[in-house]
Amino acid sequence: MLTPRDQLLTGHDEFQRLVQEHSQYSQRLESLTQKRYLTDDEKLEEVRLKKLKLRLKDQMQSLESQFQRQSA
Repeated sequence: MLTPRDQLLTGHDEFQRLVQEHSQYSQRLESLTQKRYLTDDEKLEEVRLKKLKLRLKDQMQSLESQFQRQSA
């Protein structure tokens, strides 16, 4: 049986887009954390990316909750 998240990943375009965008931000953050030192601009980018990732995570959780309510 598929989880609500798996069902959304296979059939919900907006959810798929959010997951993909979240993954891209994660990859960029990973590349920043690999650096020994960050420039001021990179530090700002790191903070911005963390906020964007959190916003996307909240949106994905909201969609999952809506999906679960509709399925029940």
